Amino acid sequence: MKNKGKSLFIFLCVSPAVILFTIFMIIPTINIFKMSLYKWGGYSPNKTFVGLDNFVTLAKDMKFLQSFQNTVLLIVVVSVVTIAFALVFAAILTRENIVGQNFFRVIFYIPNILSVVIISAIFSAIFDSSNGLINSILALIRGEGSEPIYWLGDQKIVIYSIAIAMIWQAIGYYMVMYMASMASVPESVYESAAIEGASRSRQFFSLTIPLIWSNIRTTLTFFIISSINLSFMIVKAMTSGGPDGSTEVFLSYMYKQAYTNSSYGYGMAIGVVIFIFSFALSGLVNLITKRETIEL
Repeated sequence: MKNKGKSLFIFLCVSPAVILFTIFMIIPTINIFKMSLYKWGGYSPNKTFVGLDNFVTLAKDMKFLQSFQNTVLLIVVVSVVTIAFALVFAAILTRENIVGQNFFRVIFYIPNILSVVIISAIFSAIFDSSNGLINSILALIRGEGSEPIYWLGDQKIVIYSIAIAMIWQAIGYYMVMYMASMASVPESVYESAAIEGASRSRQFFSLTIPLIWSNIRTTLTFFIISSINLSFMIVKAMTSGGPDGSTEVFLSYMYKQAYTNSSYGYGMAIGVVIFIFSFALSGLVNLITKRETIEL
């Protein structure tokens, strides 16, 4: 009787979450896979079953392939740079005696609490070709008559301008997470390494990183997936995919096809590709970063 009461209590606690997850996650996901097989404008009651035709068209769509390339580029560049800087800053603020450590921690974390719209507005002003901060500084160095750099207008560099905004937004959050992990490493471990003659940099690579590797692995997977969503919001607010589609990413292209070009079925086919890509990438990252856990 006691076990039945315990089981009923667990069921009542878990069932609301399961119901909500099913309604707002499972059913919409199934519906995305279903609608990817239809040609439908999204508003018309007429739906035409086309099977895998949307995916065949997708494979030949150069704009989609460009958005795929941009997404992969942002994932690689932003993830590597963000995680690397977050680790270095976390190590400095955790192990070095710096005046105003708490102040720097707050300053680094502030970008994470700002909305994407505000961050986009800040960097749009910084990258402005006429009166932007970067071009103003470059004008002082190169001279007033120098040609301005079109950070958000040059197709060759605009994607890297987006990457800088994403990196600035994310560093503080992951720095705080790594600081929490580094704080759990006993100081005696570093003292023993110092006695053996290990430098600060050697301690960082040989002790700190291996000891917090499980945290790095988890945050890396999380960040790679979340960067797909973040890239869409940053791109939407800063460039809307321009110029000429050079900053188009997965979700922004899907949004345009589904809700702007009235190709809802085609947009859902892109959604299916994103879904599969995200899971495959997560599995690949977990496989590559898998290693034996080191415990003290």
